[in-house]
Amino acid sequence: MTGIVTTLILLGAGLLVLYLVLSRRRKLRHLEKPDAAKDETAALPEPAAPRAPVAEFHVRGSEARVTFDVPLPDEDDEVLNEILVDEAVEVVREKRHALPIDDVTEIVVLAGKGQPREIGRAQLKAPGELPPPVKPPGFSYTHLVPDPFASEAETDHSVVYDTKVDVPADVLAPLAAELRLPAGLSRGLRTVGVDPETATGPELILALLRMFGYQIENTGSVDTYLARKDGVTIFLRTDAYQPGDHPELDDGAINRFLADFSTSRADQGLLVTDKYGPVRIYEIESRQPRCRFLTRERVQRFIDSMALG
Repeated sequence: MTGIVTTLILLGAGLLVLYLVLSRRRKLRHLEKPDAAKDETAALPEPAAPRAPVAEFHVRGSEARVTFDVPLPDEDDEVLNEILVDEAVEVVREKRHALPIDDVTEIVVLAGKGQPREIGRAQLKAPGELPPPVKPPGFSYTHLVPDPFASEAETDHSVVYDTKVDVPADVLAPLAAELRLPAGLSRGLRTVGVDPETATGPELILALLRMFGYQIENTGSVDTYLARKDGVTIFLRTDAYQPGDHPELDDGAINRFLADFSTSRADQGLLVTDKYGPVRIYEIESRQPRCRFLTRERVQRFIDSMALG
């Protein structure tokens, strides 16, 4: 009897030790999972930066010729030219798997709308030998300034327009003609194919969203998009001014935006327009902080807040 009791005691002690060991392993695995998840998150690649649109690419003898479909300023911009030459090197790097560049010693870069012109060249050290990439390709503001789309909704009441009194004219001039754009922003817009001298408010903001790392998806309607970044989705409605339109954003457009945003399951709602904003938008933003209106009188301050040189 004593032997049986001793055996049972030893067996119980063994099972207890086994339970404690297994329990400790489970706790260790549980503690390790958050760090592993963080590592996996940190390892996720950042969204691709917008690239200069390529119109043509040819290899002719010792030359690789890259033509970008981007608008150029009237006066030569050496900084913009250098940016596009760097982009051209990356285009050749990507194309080398499809076209032989073993004999290429020079990359010729052209750009411009309509009639492209040569803006620069890149000499290779040896035939087919490209320089190492100095940075990820594309043009991005992600690491330059804080994301203005992630900030609080506009609440400044210092500029309020009443269409009957303060709106300057029944026919609005192009918004681009009234904006003061920093040189860095103008270059960035040109690099991704947007002309800062003719861009509408919606075109400008869509380009900025891409440059701040947002992935833009058209929902099937020409004026409605979903912008996604870091797990946040923005429901974006654009309302571009057309000659003959009323210069102030009308109640119908506001109501449709609010209704569609409410059913979109997006985290935030943003309406962008070249038109002036009625006083009503301040009340809406106060009651619904997830909604934001980027109207004509707010675009300049939005750009200034980015402090881009």
